[in-house]
Amino acid sequence: MRKSNAFTLIELLIVIAIIGILMSLLFPAVNSAIDAARKAQAKNDVTQIAAAVIAYETEYGKLPLPTTTTVDTALVRILAGLDTSATNNPRGIVFLEVSTAKKGKSGTNASGDFVDPWTNTYKIAMDSDYDNSVTAKGTNLRKKVAVWNEPTGTSSNRRAVTSWE
Repeated sequence: MRKSNAFTLIELLIVIAIIGILMSLLFPAVNSAIDAARKAQAKNDVTQIAAAVIAYETEYGKLPLPTTTTVDTALVRILAGLDTSATNNPRGIVFLEVSTAKKGKSGTNASGDFVDPWTNTYKIAMDSDYDNSVTAKGTNLRKKVAVWNEPTGTSSNRRAVTSWE
């Protein structure tokens, strides 16, 4: 009787099944890590936007576009030093550096609006009457600037970030 050194079909199927089970356990952890990284990037973005607006106000003695409610093309152009008109950023100072948004990365979209890693536009509230108070997400805050995102979808609460928390 001859003895074979090869795997049987049953052994091979068991090994494949075990690898499949281990992979299925790994995928949720990877997705959670990716989501946490995107949230950290969004938190950094809202902090940077708020800091850029305050730096602009320190430099020019006024807030940029006080009537805007989103971090849109006009505001991004002013803070990025691209709108050098006499009323906006005449010195062309770069207060905020933004790149083009890519899948899973924040940046400017095709319209020029600044979007979070999930492609939601950032919202902004500025203290245009200089009473050190803004209303953001239904909350009255003692701040000059508040920036946040409003994510949509099933996991929107996990993805929400603000500049004041």
